[in-house]
Amino acid sequence: MSQFLDRLRFFKTKKQDFANGHGVTTNEDRGWEDGYRRRWQHDKIVRSTHGVNCTGSCSWKIYVKDGLVTWETQQTDYPRTRPDLPNHEPRGCPRGASYSWYIYSANRLKYPKVRKALLKLWREAKAQHPDPVKAWESIVSDPVKAKSYKEKRGMGGLIRSDWREVNEMIAASNVYTAKTYGPDRISGFSPIPAMSMVSYAAGSRYLSLIGGNCLSFYDWYCDLPPASPQIWGEQTDVPESADWYNSGYIIAWGSNVPQTRTPDAHFFTEVRYKGTKTVAITPDYSEVAKLTDEWVHAKQGTDSAVAMAMGHVILKNFHVDKPSAYFTEYVRTTTDFPYLVLLDESDKGWQQGRFLRASDLDGKMGQDNNPEWKTIAINDETGELVSPTGSIGYRWGEKGKWNIDQLDGNTGDKIKLGLSLKDKGDAVIEVAFPYFGCQEHEFGYFDHTDHDEIQLRKVPVKKIKLADGSERLVASVFDLTLANYGVEHGLDCPNSAASFDEDKPYTPAWQEKITGVKRAQIIKIANEFASNADKTNGRSMIIIGAAMNHWYNMDMNYRGVINMLMMCGCIGQSGGGWAHYVGQEKLRPQCGWLPLAFGLDWQRPPRQMNGTSFFYNHANQWRYEKLEMTEVVSPLADKSKWQASILDYNVRAEKMGWLPSAPQLDENPLGITKKAEAAGLTPQDYVVKQLKSGELKFACEDPDAIQNHPHNMFIWRSNLLGSSGKGHEYMLRHLLGTKHGLMGKDLDERGAKKPEDVKWHEQAVEGKIDLLVTLDFRMSTTCLYSDIILPTATWYEKDDMNTSDMHPFIHPLSKAVDPVWESKSDWDIFKGIAKKFSELCVGHLGVEKDLVTIPMQHDSPGELAQPDGVKAWWKGECDLIPGKTAPNLVVVERDFPNTYKRFTSLGPLLEKLGNGGKGINWNTETEVKFLGELNYKHTDEGAHFGRPKIETAIDAAEVILSLAPETNGHVAVKAWAALSEFTGKDHSHLAIPKEEEKIRFRDIQAQPRKIISSPTWSGLEDEHVSYNAGYTNVHEQIPWRTVTGRQQFYQDHEWMIDFGEAQCLYKPPVNMKTVKPILGKKPNGNKELVLNWITPHQKWGIHSTYSDNLLMLTLSRGGPIIWISEEDAKNAGIEDNDWIEAFNVNGAVAARAVVSQRVPIGMSMMYHAQERQMNMPGAETTKTRGGMHNSVTRAVMKPTHMIGAYAQQSYGFNYYGTVGCNRDEFVIVRKMDKIDWLDEPSQLSSQEQAQPSSQERIGAGK
Repeated sequence: MSQFLDRLRFFKTKKQDFANGHGVTTNEDRGWEDGYRRRWQHDKIVRSTHGVNCTGSCSWKIYVKDGLVTWETQQTDYPRTRPDLPNHEPRGCPRGASYSWYIYSANRLKYPKVRKALLKLWREAKAQHPDPVKAWESIVSDPVKAKSYKEKRGMGGLIRSDWREVNEMIAASNVYTAKTYGPDRISGFSPIPAMSMVSYAAGSRYLSLIGGNCLSFYDWYCDLPPASPQIWGEQTDVPESADWYNSGYIIAWGSNVPQTRTPDAHFFTEVRYKGTKTVAITPDYSEVAKLTDEWVHAKQGTDSAVAMAMGHVILKNFHVDKPSAYFTEYVRTTTDFPYLVLLDESDKGWQQGRFLRASDLDGKMGQDNNPEWKTIAINDETGELVSPTGSIGYRWGEKGKWNIDQLDGNTGDKIKLGLSLKDKGDAVIEVAFPYFGCQEHEFGYFDHTDHDEIQLRKVPVKKIKLADGSERLVASVFDLTLANYGVEHGLDCPNSAASFDEDKPYTPAWQEKITGVKRAQIIKIANEFASNADKTNGRSMIIIGAAMNHWYNMDMNYRGVINMLMMCGCIGQSGGGWAHYVGQEKLRPQCGWLPLAFGLDWQRPPRQMNGTSFFYNHANQWRYEKLEMTEVVSPLADKSKWQASILDYNVRAEKMGWLPSAPQLDENPLGITKKAEAAGLTPQDYVVKQLKSGELKFACEDPDAIQNHPHNMFIWRSNLLGSSGKGHEYMLRHLLGTKHGLMGKDLDERGAKKPEDVKWHEQAVEGKIDLLVTLDFRMSTTCLYSDIILPTATWYEKDDMNTSDMHPFIHPLSKAVDPVWESKSDWDIFKGIAKKFSELCVGHLGVEKDLVTIPMQHDSPGELAQPDGVKAWWKGECDLIPGKTAPNLVVVERDFPNTYKRFTSLGPLLEKLGNGGKGINWNTETEVKFLGELNYKHTDEGAHFGRPKIETAIDAAEVILSLAPETNGHVAVKAWAALSEFTGKDHSHLAIPKEEEKIRFRDIQAQPRKIISSPTWSGLEDEHVSYNAGYTNVHEQIPWRTVTGRQQFYQDHEWMIDFGEAQCLYKPPVNMKTVKPILGKKPNGNKELVLNWITPHQKWGIHSTYSDNLLMLTLSRGGPIIWISEEDAKNAGIEDNDWIEAFNVNGAVAARAVVSQRVPIGMSMMYHAQERQMNMPGAETTKTRGGMHNSVTRAVMKPTHMIGAYAQQSYGFNYYGTVGCNRDEFVIVRKMDKIDWLDEPSQLSSQEQAQPSSQERIGAGK
């Protein structure tokens, strides 16, 4: 008002000149400006970051005024890199800058909420049963009551409760489930610990202490590339983004760097000023395609064809015609190219077999320790067979020979390994190689070629005598690889190519029809890439995105790319290598975090389960399976071995000890130990006896039996149902038992073949989960379907830690303000549940013996368990030996009433057993003693007396920092010393300079801190070199954790050979068969298109989720969108912004159309994840709310990812296992005829429509 009056009095205002008339002073009231001034005033600034899976780990200033977060801006005080590098300074994005909107938005969860139908049942049960456990039993044991609340999931009806009530309900459910069915019927899902590692550890610690399952996420997210373990025995170790600046040639292959790696994209731009060439390989004209010097627009799903053609050029030009001295020495010393492979004779010709090993030869080559795991090569100077040090047989059972120093394993003499038998072999023979590029696709979208499915190619071989006196032919991996790629190298092979213009697999000319890329561009880029690597000793890099890992034949995409890098000597060289960025996978202080997260300080081992197998099994996706294994195995394979279903092979993998099980056996594991005791047997002997007799079975053999359901489930730090839930509609129907949009028929309804090893129930189970609990700070899609929602603190309201793949810093999440309303941090939430659980155990659960089944683990002697092929104990092919032919059977003592005391204290096993990771171990007594001094010790009586406290999230963070070699220099020195015992080489120089460096939580709150180099990772964090994966393998001669100890072009497991994947090759997308059964069956008058379905990351959400942010929605269309090409849109009469529907037998999605020239013909894209409550109408086909991007998908598994007990192909949590791929999927897309928002009035009774009383809202009795 004062401003308005001042304007009216403008000409009467008293003014006084100054500065010779250049200035004027007035007596106006400027109080109106205070509101603007106060907008930018603040009481304090707190450092924090965002716990999202975006790899940014950007450091932010959080501004607080009057106890409220007002805004955030980018921090710019990162430690410097080096004088020759730009600084990191991750550039925060608009998505992060708008995050504080969530804290006080309408989307914020403020109070604990419970589904009204369940809460009503609970309160009625409590009135009848004073014991909460009995009260819960009365609900879930009554099918009518159970169905009454399960079928309302996702239908609204969530009302306010209080912490006392929800904790009691959750604890009662957990106690009842553990007592009745077993603790392994309780599971939890939370992804990406690196983004908020204490918060993850809160839930996983609770679950592990009570014997529940922690589900893996990296494989379920499709971010886990199995090719990485296959080649290196390591999962996704990658260079930091600063190392891009050291590169001379960069290919961004399926990675949309400016959009998905926004904070670090400046390195990609800056390196171009040095003259580095950049190339984008991507099917659509994405942001990265605009940024680079050259764009290769290969058809989606054909990346392996591009890679094979480029590999063909590199092999021909740089390994055959004009060999690069650097490349030759690199592949000789760091890859399996020199190693010998046995050839097997069959009616289809000579075939590739397994590696030749010391155990095959007379006298076992002088090797008595693990001779069956010591691979053989030829000494190039003497022509004799040798067993070089470094193979996996040298890792276990002896010390000092596990290195790749090019030494003879017997004599210790220096050796030079031969690559080829061309001039030293006994003969040249034709070897049969499988070819899949001739397979026709269901809709003809993916082109095929007219080549034979078996390619006979000439290979030089050597004849050797085995220990049994027989003679066999062997070939080197190098020679087999040349033949596999179709490279002619002086053998006059009619099926190999002498010219790049010949149309033979896998020439540049051949790939044109499949990928659509001109051969000249392939030849040019391959030559440039290799030439740069040759001149710079490996400084060529490929930045790769997870898009290529979402296809069924993902391994071929990745192995094709990695093969190029190995051929060019790029892995382990600064500025070169494989830069695979998906999410925040690199939990840098991993070894300090593991004991906290999985309760290893109190009991070992924990229960862990691969997520993809879990959801495929328990969401009953297997009941609708259409893919037959005989369709995808090699034409050289014995197809009689592959007549069973996908689930059958997963069951067999569990029974052989390859994969974990959840639940494990079909009886309560607490009861099994009691029965064993009553029978006078050890639990192990009892289980072996029962399994052999068939009286005891694995739970996976009857997943629909009630005792084998996952009765309780926790979801935290995740939008499982709204983001990563492949087979979304299957989950709604079978896991949750609620309304769904599933339109497909199951195997019985189709009259199709059913699984061989799994019991079929005629009536499919709906609603397997009794209690679904979700922790979140916003009302996500997953929350809408949950029974109980617990409001958790946001990233500015809790203390935690965060690390990234992209740079070497450890960041804090800091409590800038207390959690608002009634929200709590994840640590405090699970601590509260643990306390109530301990109280309710009394009278139900005491100190119990729990039988845990554990698969043979990678990085343990168990990975040597099965060298002799696949043998099934239940078929009598071998004996049932735990830890050898079947899972390990381990008895773990659970002290259920002391769960809370264990949760809040550091247990004694760290002093007794030490700590470690990835196969090495070290003493940790000093660190435990220090934590007792830092966090103080418990002084009250009980199980935690005298133990260091872990009461708060900061206490938990200090446990991680103190125990991890990456943050404690003293531990780093011990860790490197432990590795030195294995390698026989002194690695102490890598840590001694930082021995006295110790990072505390308050240190990282002051400024992000760089990690200390540790043997947990294969790169160095050093003042002289940027972090690059494989660096210590190449420069410290530390073996890769594989069969040969080298990077492997060749994979020799029986199942890999059966699938034709001993070598890398092109495999087209598979036929999912989800469109034809419904095409034209539900017409609406508009034309139907059949399009490939792609779900990339978006601009308008934070990483793969948080798209309900109002600020971000205003930058896009304000709701769900599907991108299609201009040509496809015109063909179907669709205009930009029309409402369209995408559907198949899996379900349907309703969204607006974005018609764009960037999208190639035949492709549709829906960015994930777009919440189904955001501007989502009903679908015309399903007559229910229009679905998610995963409503039209379904997980489909590959048996090669189930392999275990075989060196690098052994199970590890988030290391190796089945992957939830979804990009082979096709959908029907059409314009919608009628838009129905499903806003009809509720059918509830007038009484039900009435608002709950204040007492009902806040909790009975409060």
